[in-house]
Amino acid sequence: MRQNNNYQGALQKPIGSGFNATSTSSDVIRGIDLTGKIAIVTGGNTGIGLETTKTLVAAGATVIVLARDTEKAKKNLEGIVNVELEKMDLMNPDSIDAFADKFLASGRPLHLLINNAGIMWVPLRRDSRGFESQLVTNYLAQFQLTARLWPALKKANGARVINVSSQGHQFAPFNFEDPNFLNREYETLQAYGQSKTASNLFALELDNRAKAHKVRAYSLHPGSIYGTELAREASLELFQQMGFFDAEGNILPEIVASLKTIPQGAATTVWCASSPLLDEIGGVYCEDADIAELASDSSISNGAKLYSLEEANAKHLWKLTEEMMGISFNIL
Repeated sequence: MRQNNNYQGALQKPIGSGFNATSTSSDVIRGIDLTGKIAIVTGGNTGIGLETTKTLVAAGATVIVLARDTEKAKKNLEGIVNVELEKMDLMNPDSIDAFADKFLASGRPLHLLINNAGIMWVPLRRDSRGFESQLVTNYLAQFQLTARLWPALKKANGARVINVSSQGHQFAPFNFEDPNFLNREYETLQAYGQSKTASNLFALELDNRAKAHKVRAYSLHPGSIYGTELAREASLELFQQMGFFDAEGNILPEIVASLKTIPQGAATTVWCASSPLLDEIGGVYCEDADIAELASDSSISNGAKLYSLEEANAKHLWKLTEEMMGISFNIL
């Protein structure tokens, strides 16, 4: 009998998907038909989000892309069929509610919710509630959007929620005492790390609560990818200090060689969204289009840190999130 939840990383073992770090989104969806399925992809108009959108559409799905800048999104999505574009700003809770109300009013089920959009390397910013921007964009907005769309996920009679997390969750556990850096010095990678840890914990707890309604949840590391906009606010000096760029500002060839292409970067998202191997398993953290191992305690490595899969942390975070945001996400 298979363990039925991933608390404490009980299910964090590769299952022999047949794919690896070089597999592309097209590879992992080969032979899978998504005709009649409805997907929502946040930030589905740039980077790995755009590649995810294209791949799902090619497999027959209707994809609703949520973007803050709809003019830019329109250009990027030009010529792709079966795509609907809707405006939503993850930093604005009213904008999330407005989209959710509109989607629920359509009466449609939601088969795939892909929480793809994220930010990194940003200076300290706060939203209108005083919440730190990476926590809001990378986690709190995921929670709100998923909670608001819950009736449509349940209606699908077989849905998946995919949180695009990061190996960067290994930078920091979630700080329950001071998640918004009110009483500690702001450090951008610590903020990023805790937001991605939160995303893992959310997928873990959501899966355990929602599976009775045939809704499964996953978190994933897409890989380190060349050509996305994630580092658009990072300084050249920072990357030079990290040994990624030379003195002239050129990325080093060995760094480029170690990075994934955008189609490779979207592969794990698409695998989590579509693989039949995951029909009876959820709450797991994936990378390279398979379930990841548990990470070692000591250093940044492949796999999931145990603190991002602990039951007590997941339940504590769910309750704290509801309190912070003044919403209740009751899975009934």
